[in-house]
Amino acid sequence: MAGASGFLGTRLIARLAADGHEITRLVRRPTSHPGEVQWDPGTARLDPAVVATSDAVINLAGAGVGDKRWNDEYRALIRSSRVDTTSTLAITMARLPTEDRPKTLLNASAVGWYGNTGDRSVDEDAPAGEGFLADVVRAWEGATRPAEEAGVRVVRLRTGLPLHRDGGLLKPQLLPFRLGIGGKLGNGRQWLPWIAMVDWLDAVVHLLDREDVAGPVNVVGPNPVRNKEFTRELARQLHRPAIMPIPALALKIALGGFAHEALTSARVLPGVLTRAGRPYRAGFPFRHPDLPGALHAALHE
Repeated sequence: MAGASGFLGTRLIARLAADGHEITRLVRRPTSHPGEVQWDPGTARLDPAVVATSDAVINLAGAGVGDKRWNDEYRALIRSSRVDTTSTLAITMARLPTEDRPKTLLNASAVGWYGNTGDRSVDEDAPAGEGFLADVVRAWEGATRPAEEAGVRVVRLRTGLPLHRDGGLLKPQLLPFRLGIGGKLGNGRQWLPWIAMVDWLDAVVHLLDREDVAGPVNVVGPNPVRNKEFTRELARQLHRPAIMPIPALALKIALGGFAHEALTSARVLPGVLTRAGRPYRAGFPFRHPDLPGALHAALHE
């Protein structure tokens, strides 16, 4: 696994270990534990023997899009941290003899593929949208092609916004909401493709086992909500008011280029996970299909 120390990776490691899987972590720093192997995706350095001993490869690596104010340097890091890691893994897998090649690559991706969908619902059949993140996701997913062309089952995890109090969309909002100064972003009409953390973990494990599923999979909940609805429900569960909307101009001043993405509407549906016909019958059971239950779990479990 690459990206094992991140917000999602640490939780997935714990889940897979609890399920009895043996995990090798790919790290860029010098190794400090027996289950770690050093690599350098910036120079495409990865020992093929490490990959050859694996049944599957999971790549969650990538600099956080909301971690820092965007400038040209950070935009380049957002792209390279995704494309370089994916390319290194995919090419290494493709070059292995068929009998040594892992059967599966689960590669992180994002609903940013779709750009701004407005009020239009989209599933995995929708084309790529426009904008910086859409361009990054196109290159990111394209970097998996060497593995796919070599016969590896590649699943592109188009993840939405996993909900957990310790990171992601939720963590930076908790303090202002608890202080009574939380509020909707901009006009609050933009759609949020949220997913409960436990459902994200269940979905990844589900996709790891489903040999008949390949290609893009929207790892999002079945009932996206508008930002103003999310704000209202979070305030209700925290027993605080939400009367301080954050104007778009203030977001642009605070976040720079990322403000545009924060205000983007993404009404994304989990088509592959929920559809009952072709091309797959994935049959995924969401534990928290609605926002109130997902937020309660995120805040208290």
